[in-house]
Amino acid sequence: MKSKSFFALIIVVLLAMPRHGYGDQGQDLVEQKGKGSINWSTGIVQATGIGAPPENAYGKPSARPMALRAATLDAYRNILEVVNGVRIDSTTVVKDYAVESDVIMSKVEGMVHGAEIVKKEYLSDGTVEITMQMNLRGGFSQIILPEEIKPLESIQAVVPVQSSSAVFTGMVVDARGLKARPAMSPKILDESGQEVYGSAFVSREFAVQQGMSGYAKDLAGALKNERVTDNPLTVKGLRTEGPGQSDIVISNADASRLRSASENLSFMKKCRVMIVVD
Repeated sequence: MKSKSFFALIIVVLLAMPRHGYGDQGQDLVEQKGKGSINWSTGIVQATGIGAPPENAYGKPSARPMALRAATLDAYRNILEVVNGVRIDSTTVVKDYAVESDVIMSKVEGMVHGAEIVKKEYLSDGTVEITMQMNLRGGFSQIILPEEIKPLESIQAVVPVQSSSAVFTGMVVDARGLKARPAMSPKILDESGQEVYGSAFVSREFAVQQGMSGYAKDLAGALKNERVTDNPLTVKGLRTEGPGQSDIVISNADASRLRSASENLSFMKKCRVMIVVD
């Protein structure tokens, strides 16, 4: 009886737990969206599609190929829907940007149709389930990231260099508890709204290949991430800015620490930034 009561209690607790838009895949930050997901830690978008053969094709040799074709088309539609909902920054999602230009829309759709099929499952009822994925980094980022992100050949101090200034290898922004949401081009601001990190500070080469920032759910894991090691500056987010809640405000004191040495601009150029959200 005690054993049954214990398991009943466990079930009640699990059912009472809140369900969020972010999945639990290890330490990766995964946002569930429609019939797919965005892994903000790896930059991978996935979606599934299901297809069935026409009723008059059941039991015939053509049934499976027809179901596979239907599932593939469904997966393409679903992954396009997920990609269209990807936040570029705190005010814009991919769909908003793509509708401004037929050329951009065509390129986005072309990238989606190049998505890789990573799983095929043939079910007993004759239906087929397809899982496909694509990378937000690389070619897709080249299309979507703001044009103002340019290749940076040299960096200059924004304030006079102080000999005693600490030099950091990266930055970890602790944005837990702020309802912050990940984006491809986030900004870090000081309390007066001045940009501390964003598109003006990064080289397009690094932003395209590895993303402007990495995302994690765990502070300890973020601090150990090779993107920011060995001596990252850790700052605490105070609040978010923008309707998409992707821009994060840090204290003026932390912003000053970051600006105090021109060497710190080197890690920003290389996008050596991690953001921790829950």
